[in-house]
Amino acid sequence: MPFTPLHMGPGILIKALLQGSFSLMVFGWTQIVMDTQPLLVLIGGEGHLHGFTHTYVGATLIALFSAVSGKYLSEWALVLISNGAQRGIHIRWRVVILSAFIGSYSHVLLDSIMHADIEPLSPFSPANELLGLMPVEALHSLCIYSGVAGAVAYFALSQLIAKRRKMPV
Repeated sequence: MPFTPLHMGPGILIKALLQGSFSLMVFGWTQIVMDTQPLLVLIGGEGHLHGFTHTYVGATLIALFSAVSGKYLSEWALVLISNGAQRGIHIRWRVVILSAFIGSYSHVLLDSIMHADIEPLSPFSPANELLGLMPVEALHSLCIYSGVAGAVAYFALSQLIAKRRKMPV
């Protein structure tokens, strides 16, 4: 995947399905943290492009880091984009942890399908049984279409929920 944007498609769909039980901001932050190693390798020209960070062991550590840092960064960003109108925004820890783990594990899963240098089960196995599971173009389309479907579903559900709140019981 060319860094974070395509990974966000499935995240948008998950947000539509889980609504307030999922933080798209923490998920997105996790995508950025996951691709820090490949970015540094591309800039420096040395190292394993999809090394430790693209294993499930590495993804677990990244999820933990992203959960803690992403919670506070996301809360700060939400206050910032509301121009301070919404003080005291808190994202529940279970939402943060779920979002970070879905973010890191889905990242490894998706990248395992298209990158030959990924060993997702390392250090236990060098195998990558998912490599070539589908053509790269199909994988990219899946990510894009899941994002579009997720955006439509999210806004449709938001409208439905808003309507129900206005209806007398």
